[in-house]
Amino acid sequence: MERLKIKIINRSGHELPSYGTFEAAGMDVRAFLPAGPLTLKPLERALIQTGLYMELPAGYECQIRPRSGLALKHGLTVLNTPGTIDADYRGEIGVILINLGQEEITINDGDRICQMVVKQYCKVEWESVSELDRTKREDGAFGHTGTN
Repeated sequence: MERLKIKIINRSGHELPSYGTFEAAGMDVRAFLPAGPLTLKPLERALIQTGLYMELPAGYECQIRPRSGLALKHGLTVLNTPGTIDADYRGEIGVILINLGQEEITINDGDRICQMVVKQYCKVEWESVSELDRTKREDGAFGHTGTN
């Protein structure tokens, strides 16, 4: 398994993002709420700070994704999922959470609020053409392949 060193500053006092299991792709990220807990009502959203700042290498991005347990049990999810942190961003990592559940949910300082996945990407060079190669699917979309 490939390893990548990334420079990080942690002003939260909480542990760094970490993998829950050896083969997990996403690292759990914790809320940094020094002013105290934050309660989200149904359909309410908030920017949650993490106290984390990082320096990604060129050619990499960091994706912020929901935690499946919070989404299933409480309806708490990342609003712009996946959120993207670009390699040239040096500010504090913030996570936009929304409560899609039916009950209020309280987020405490240090709670695990999302997952972070670091991915390599490539730059696209567009090639303008007058037609595209044909496929069996062609322009079928949105359920075109059926449900079975």
